[in-house]
Amino acid sequence: MKKQSFPYATLMLDNSLGVALYQQLYQKIREGILSGRFTAKTRLPSSRDLANTLGISRNTVITAFDQLLAEGYLEGRLGAGTYVASVLPEEPLKPLLTEENKDIQNNLQPNISKRGKLISSIRIGIKDRFGIDSGRPKAFQVCLPAYDDFPFELWGKLVAKHWRYPKYDMLSYGDPGGYYLLRQTLAEYLTKARALRCSPEQIIITSGAHHAFDLVARVLFDPGDSIWMEDPGFRGTRAVFESLGVNLINIPVDEEGLNVSEGISRFAKARAAYITPSHQFPLGVTMSLKRRLALLEWAQTYQSWIIEDDYISEFRYSSRPIAALQGLDNIGCVIYIGTFSKVLLPALRIGYIVVPENLIDVFLNAKALSCRYSNPFEQATLADFMINGHFDQHLRRMLKLYRERQETLVKAIKSESEGLIDITYASSGMHLNAWLPSQTNDQEIAQILEEQNIYSVPISACALSTKCRPGLMLGYTSFNTQEIIENANKLIKIIKSKL
Repeated sequence: MKKQSFPYATLMLDNSLGVALYQQLYQKIREGILSGRFTAKTRLPSSRDLANTLGISRNTVITAFDQLLAEGYLEGRLGAGTYVASVLPEEPLKPLLTEENKDIQNNLQPNISKRGKLISSIRIGIKDRFGIDSGRPKAFQVCLPAYDDFPFELWGKLVAKHWRYPKYDMLSYGDPGGYYLLRQTLAEYLTKARALRCSPEQIIITSGAHHAFDLVARVLFDPGDSIWMEDPGFRGTRAVFESLGVNLINIPVDEEGLNVSEGISRFAKARAAYITPSHQFPLGVTMSLKRRLALLEWAQTYQSWIIEDDYISEFRYSSRPIAALQGLDNIGCVIYIGTFSKVLLPALRIGYIVVPENLIDVFLNAKALSCRYSNPFEQATLADFMINGHFDQHLRRMLKLYRERQETLVKAIKSESEGLIDITYASSGMHLNAWLPSQTNDQEIAQILEEQNIYSVPISACALSTKCRPGLMLGYTSFNTQEIIENANKLIKIIKSKL
């Protein structure tokens, strides 16, 4: 039987699109896998053969392959080439737009809370009108950016421009969804950098991520509704949901992320699942492609929501940022939440929600009732910051700086702890987990350290039902080399004296 040739024609690239060739190749291979055109265990051509056939550089092919390998779409076999991952489902995902998917999406629309339906019914005329502690960060507080390396002078000039020559629509109440140019810029950025599928109208600007969680809970949940929560997980989100009477079901997290089968076993008909798939908080694992697809299948089966908290996806050191789960959503069940608090400054209070199209109106009403309109001058400044390329430049500088600071912390602890503390490099994030001996009470250690002005988050404090290995979360991004070394030595001495 004649060997079937690889369908190179499906991967032809276009230089006129204004999209990087490696990204085009990545998208075409990814789409081929998800549509079932490239089935599990299919062998891909070598990077050299593919580059020669497509008329592009081999580095372009390697970059696309590396990203697909990192996200779990491909797998490499030593000496045998590159293959489509064997963990993909036997049946390919359904096409993005089918009558069945449209019906499922339409059926999800009424699946909002009683409070959400009330908000949706209120007409208020919106359609016709357009750290933790104060002071310097203390080692080793987590998720704080490098304040001293923020481009304040540039930001100040951009802010001043808008205050000197303000547009009239920025002086009024404005659109509750946010400053439109920022929403448009964000839609373009999220599409390219995070593989989202969204329009500017689907983006609702909020006053930070907590505001976004509050809006989501008020629109989608009634008191007593049950939702899956990662365990261990982020305490801030738990507090928001609990304050609104939501019943939280703790689902364990392992090296592949939230355990979907365990969630189905504990309570299959949960209203929603809250996840941090790109960088799980606090363990730092990335949710596997297999788990992502299983979670989407669960949401489709039970007509449940998925709340994707993508709080820190930009800071990935070993590959490009992992594509968001929302980009795999075919039925409109994923609510995507992002923030600029970590990547820029918490004080900006700019976050956002990306909602399915059929929830735009109810979320606009919810935003209008909660705070009407977030600061337009900060939004306009951020839009300029992104459009003029300053955001990308800042990200590149911070990635280099944070990688260096992470290396400093690891070396400082490894050189002095004599194996007492287990700490390794992380491929992403803004903190490292310092694992302690198995019989250690990490909460007691954290309390002792705090008394000596060293701050850490005990891993066990992030868990409710799951038994965790004792450890401390140590932030490194907001501290210079000298601060990291001095405080790491101090931390090790204190821990040694108490163990």
